[in-house]
This record gives sequence, C-alpha cells and structure tokens, in this order.
Amino acid sequence: QLQLVQSGGGLVQAGGSLRISCAASGRTDSSFYTYTMAWIRQAPGKEREFVSAINWSGSRTEFADSVKDRFNISRDNTKNTLYLQMHSLKPEDTAVYYCAADRLASRTPMTDLSNYIYWGQGTQVTVSS
Repeated sequence: QLQLVQSGGGLVQAGGSLRISCAASGRTDSSFYTYTMAWIRQAPGKEREFVSAINWSGSRTEFADSVKDRFNISRDNTKNTLYLQMHSLKPEDTAVYYCAADRLASRTPMTDLSNYIYWGQGTQVTVSS
C-alpha cells in the first residue's frame, strides 16, 4: 500500500503561481521510484480530468492541452515526492487536485485515469478572477 499525502494549494489570483506537493509513504523503501505519477483534478460539477503525468525517472512527461506551457510536473525520488508547479493560473484551473500513482514505472500513454491505483486526499486550488 502506498500512501500519498498532499500539501500546498489554496487561493491565488488569476495570473499567479502555486506549487502543490505529494509525499509518498508506506511501501516507499523500494517502490516510489517504480511508479508513474500523475496529477488529476476535479472541478465542481465536472468529472475528474487528467492534468499531467511523469514516468519513474522523470524523463517523460505528459500534459493536458489546457495546462501545457503553464504547468510543470517534477519528482524527487530521493524525497519520495511529486510536485506540480502552476503558472499563469486561470479561474478555470479552480478544482480539487489529486496526485495518483500507477503501478507501472512507465506507460504509454499516461493519461488513462483507470490505471492509477493509489490516490492522495486531494487539495483545493482556487483561482480568483
């Protein structure tokens, strides 16, 4: 079992920046770096949608078109932590953001939400206009 604990988030004005983090615990002695990790969000009244993902080494990333060139995903396997750096935030970025882990170290594509088996508790990001 992999526990994912999120931090960061909050309220920011449009055009601002924010970073959210996801720290893994539990079976991390041999496993965090073996998981593909992703950020997924859910806006009020909408379904969960893929935001970004990163493979085990960080050599490959994917982004939703809506956040491409504004968001950056990274991971530090020495700290068992995943990050999402968000720039040029828009009100439509307002959502609960979840980190999630896929049991495979790398997968193509990384956008299928059904592959993610461990989820964080979610963190609210609110962008005011």
